[in-house]
Amino acid sequence: MNAHSREESRALARAVLEIDVNNHPGVMSHVVGLFSRRAYNVEGILCLPVGDGTASRIWLLVNEDVRLPQMMKQAEKLEDVIAIRRHGADHAVFERLEEFFRR
Repeated sequence: MNAHSREESRALARAVLEIDVNNHPGVMSHVVGLFSRRAYNVEGILCLPVGDGTASRIWLLVNEDVRLPQMMKQAEKLEDVIAIRRHGADHAVFERLEEFFRR
């Protein structure tokens, strides 16, 4: 990505979705597939197990648009989604992570 399109990308309003899911093979594919099938761009993905490993937490950095509330409702309906929360783009999980990719 060139510097110009990187700046354009940052100008778009963004949100961070924090999604708690059951931890087993295929869950990430189901969650991201939901966004993909509806042509909803995901700018960043981070996933780590939590607690005893039976659950994971997925963070998605997405562009904010009028479809986001509906996307969240649809994600909540997925069988393995336990909870979903919406944060502002300034959520620390991606702000700090970007530092590793600036090098």
